[in-house]
Amino acid sequence: MRVEISNPDKVMFGDVGVTKADLARYYERVAERMLPHLRGRPISMQRFPNGIEGEGFFHKDVPDYFPDWIARATVPKRGGEVTHVLANDRATLVYLAGQNVVTPHVWLSRADRPHHPDRLIFDLDPSRDRFAEVRAAARMLGEVLRDLGLAPFAMTTGSRGLHVSVPLRRREPFDAVRDFARTLADVLVARNPRRLTMAQRKADRGERIFVDVMRNGYAQHAVAPYAVRAKPAAPVATPLRWEELDDRRLGPQRWTVETIGARLDSDGDPWKGIARHARALGPAIRRLERHEADA
Repeated sequence: MRVEISNPDKVMFGDVGVTKADLARYYERVAERMLPHLRGRPISMQRFPNGIEGEGFFHKDVPDYFPDWIARATVPKRGGEVTHVLANDRATLVYLAGQNVVTPHVWLSRADRPHHPDRLIFDLDPSRDRFAEVRAAARMLGEVLRDLGLAPFAMTTGSRGLHVSVPLRRREPFDAVRDFARTLADVLVARNPRRLTMAQRKADRGERIFVDVMRNGYAQHAVAPYAVRAKPAAPVATPLRWEELDDRRLGPQRWTVETIGARLDSDGDPWKGIARHARALGPAIRRLERHEADA
């Protein structure tokens, strides 16, 4: 399907000259790797009508003028319902770029069972520019998750930190998943209180890394793998091979729209087949409860 891009020469990223057409071409190119991580998931669209130097906003409900071929999903919300876009094909990604959607954010559940997530996410958000400490925290988190029988996957966010994602079988509701994430985060902080924190207020974090688990809730969302971030260099949220966390050159904005091409051509998708690693959370919850009882 051919998708027309209006005002293709509009500059979306002034510092690097990335235009709306460039953004659309990027999403067209990355679609093969990106779509498996998006299909069936409600999307919150982060839009910048005047480029990232202008005001941006999150748009959840599908506008009336979106074409009929765009897939949609209507899900419950408090007091009613909302209809989200589903990015199930390449043409939709290109169309969204044409609508000034710089960053698609996705739910941790799929629209057919919205109350039961198949992803758990830990967002490691640093308070200072020492990414080596973020990498170390992710490796420590990964070890704990593996000890609990779960499979961790890492991704640069394209912003400040790292996401550690865990594929789940869709058995437990969001409340159980979030409670597990909070308890595990507490364990991590107790092991390294000088570098990690659960403090919600930035003023209370000092120079520690914030272990954020609040995305693990119904209707919450996280930046999609391979999404472009609204930062000056047009960085990309990039899935990693776990061993890349040992790379001292790794940074949260390591790859951009302009530089990620070689990685896409040579490395494939490190998260390909991530769903095959999904585990039921129940056994991990029980192992964690035993750990807490023995502590």
